[in-house]
Amino acid sequence: MSSYDYASKLELKEAIHASYLRFDSEFQEIDESQKDIRIPEVDKTPAEMIAYQLGWLHLVMTWDRDEREGKTVIMPAPNYKWNRLGELYQSFYKTYSHQSLRELRDMFKLTEQKWLDWIDTLSHEELFTQGVHNWTGTNPNWPMARWIHINSVAPFKTFRAKIRKWKKYKVQQ
Repeated sequence: MSSYDYASKLELKEAIHASYLRFDSEFQEIDESQKDIRIPEVDKTPAEMIAYQLGWLHLVMTWDRDEREGKTVIMPAPNYKWNRLGELYQSFYKTYSHQSLRELRDMFKLTEQKWLDWIDTLSHEELFTQGVHNWTGTNPNWPMARWIHINSVAPFKTFRAKIRKWKKYKVQQ
């Protein structure tokens, strides 16, 4: 079984929430004045890490909403291509750049709950069967649960390691 194979919707949601809580807890001792500090060992600032997550969570839910509404799903987003994701990330950072770290964390908490609520609306077949929704059948052809994992559990874990590295570096300064 791979890291993105889940036996049930509940198991998927529990993995998301647990990894979200661990990631979010890392921001408790980061001072507001440090939210935009970039260090050599980490490619994103603390604020950018949360902005990245907010951007992707909203984007994936938009793909699903657009398909359900009969709209053409544009992936990854209008005016962005898969081979130029750096530009998309910059748009996420710009969108949320005026928010304080506290506001970002509050938005992240609400968005994670919205993400879990969205998952609740999906059937087992929608989550675990490839191609039930057109947007999940593009290249790569993954079941929706994998798209969900790749855009929540996986980066929550990756960015938790990055924010921990960021904090360790800041302590040494």
